[in-house]
Amino acid sequence: MKTRSLGRSGLTVSALGLGCMSMSEFYGPGDDAESTATIHRAIELGVTFFDTADVYGPFKNEELVGRAIKGKREKLIIATKFGIVRDPENPKARGVNGTPDYIRKSCESSLRRLGTDYIDLYYQHRVDPNTPIEETVGGLAELVKEGKIRHIGLSEASVKTIRRAAKVHAITALQTEYSLWSRDPEDGILATCRELGIGFVAYSPLGRGFLTGQIKRFEDLAPDDFRRGVDRFQGENFQKNVDLVAKVEDIAKQKGCPASQLALAWVLAQGDDIVPIPGTRRSTRLEENLKSVDVQLTGEDLRQIEETFPPGVVSGERYSEQMMKLIDAA
Repeated sequence: MKTRSLGRSGLTVSALGLGCMSMSEFYGPGDDAESTATIHRAIELGVTFFDTADVYGPFKNEELVGRAIKGKREKLIIATKFGIVRDPENPKARGVNGTPDYIRKSCESSLRRLGTDYIDLYYQHRVDPNTPIEETVGGLAELVKEGKIRHIGLSEASVKTIRRAAKVHAITALQTEYSLWSRDPEDGILATCRELGIGFVAYSPLGRGFLTGQIKRFEDLAPDDFRRGVDRFQGENFQKNVDLVAKVEDIAKQKGCPASQLALAWVLAQGDDIVPIPGTRRSTRLEENLKSVDVQLTGEDLRQIEETFPPGVVSGERYSEQMMKLIDAA
């Protein structure tokens, strides 16, 4: 497995990481045994970078990852996140908390669930509009001093927030949705990260599975799949987006690879400082995804892909209205 460095931090990770969210929630029923086997297979194939969060499950995903990496921890880079707060009385409700006290409590809990005494990369999952980012990063910096976390990350933060945060402490990585399906980071975020020496972690690089070409009908989604509530998967938007993906599949056929590998290769080709973390709970999908690091896209390939899938061509918002409100647009 090839490796990449996250910005100027010196943190080296596998060129593709593994997003673990879907193993515990959101994408229909999971299977812990299958998910554990997938994590073990990823490690066998050279993946070192694993992404989770306390909100996934909630809490179950960190516990799953913790069990799966037991005895293998030292060779891995474990990233987790804090900050999205869920209400047990209303599971679909979401809040945000970035206060230092909350961060410390969340970190201690994540360490326990993961079965480790340090977190390699600890992200603020969403920016708290009621807590100055300087206070949040200050709290994280204290955890760095104590050795409980080794690197600080942000997720879905705006250019203004990133700049303010970086004045308090070095930020190792920004995690934001990025793919042919979601090009928002190209509007200033990527340039700012490169200017400040911050690595970029692309989550949902397969467009929440849409870019695999495997989703053809709304009914293909499980009844409890959160994508049923996402604008891009509904009504006319769904059909328009399916038609777009069909064009990507045509280009992939010309390259002799699946659409998923073409989509991941495109993200990888956008810069050596970008690390995609496609999520899957199946070893077969994992193995297919990892082959994307060997797909070489020529200048002509990239031009053809760009013409087919330019920025702004996807129909619908990338999250539900409620979740879009949590995105830092300052």
